Amino acid sequence: MQTNGDCNTLLNKSIDAFLKDALKLVYSKPAMASFVAKAIYLQKKAAQKRVKYGEQGLQVPPYMIISVTNRCNLQCKGCYSKAQNRPVEKEISHDKLRSIITEAKDLGISFVFLAGGEPLMRPDILDITGDFPEVIFPLFTNGLCITEEIVARLQKQKNVIPVISMEGYEADTDSRRGPGVYAHLQGIIERIKRAGIFYGISFTVSRTNFETVTGDDLIRELTTSGCRLFFFVEYVPVNEATEDAVITDGQRATLAGVPASLKDRFPGLFVSFPGDEEAFGGCLAAGRGFIHASAEGDLEPCPFAPYSDVNLKDLSLKEALQSDLLREIRRNHAELVETKGGCALWEKREWVETLLEIPKEKK
Repeated sequence: MQTNGDCNTLLNKSIDAFLKDALKLVYSKPAMASFVAKAIYLQKKAAQKRVKYGEQGLQVPPYMIISVTNRCNLQCKGCYSKAQNRPVEKEISHDKLRSIITEAKDLGISFVFLAGGEPLMRPDILDITGDFPEVIFPLFTNGLCITEEIVARLQKQKNVIPVISMEGYEADTDSRRGPGVYAHLQGIIERIKRAGIFYGISFTVSRTNFETVTGDDLIRELTTSGCRLFFFVEYVPVNEATEDAVITDGQRATLAGVPASLKDRFPGLFVSFPGDEEAFGGCLAAGRGFIHASAEGDLEPCPFAPYSDVNLKDLSLKEALQSDLLREIRRNHAELVETKGGCALWEKREWVETLLEIPKEKK
């Protein structure tokens, strides 16, 4: 059975390799190359912090996902965030969000992924990220809030990487996100490209768009448009009515080899989620590899597993990472292997609920 130490070593090596690949991609752009070179050094220092805490019995993940708001300007079909019916009026304050990121940095967390809802509907988010140049913030956005003002701010914050969500070409994107979204995104992408901003694209990979989003034609078009980072996120069913959108076993097996295959043919960084967690000894959620903080401050194992026994309004991040729920999930990581829908915790949510001792009538 793989130990946490083994997993940490593999994760640290993967981050180092990822950043070195990024440096090769931006080597011809001095300002960005300087930023990535510094990031390689800073992330090694962060890894040393995580190792030190690990020796003290505290598991600190290299990645943290913060859903900074539940508000969104779209009504995408099958959205897991909307399906969870989270409140929009209880999101954590500006000061608390800043405090959480400060703690994450001090603990050695390397990447803080900003999600939602639509994170750019929270106007203070770029005020906060600008004060943490040593932290890398992939910002997952539907793109519709990227104005000229936002572009100007992103030019100055190379540690913030806008990652625009789409489903492929116009038919698939507009079918899920709404009429006219795809056309609007083409203008946004062109604006970002002209500004010289390092940006990414995130695909929600479903059974119907699989061939398109993993195919050469779309990737070629996007790399020509300046995109250098691609996320392939397996669709997780939010209810039984959407389970037919989940990729097939054959598609999942193919997806495992897509990042390496595309990297050989196109100038870009390619990441699949949840990816091959078996190589890391099982599920990476619950702080083993990553952790999720909801807009209300609940520290949860994963965005797709909205369960928590601690809130960051009441505890420090360091204390919350040691919660009973997270510890028990980490202890059982080897049993949480990828299943249909791509998320083992979602598939085994009834087991997670038993850990919380949720009364039956509330399930």
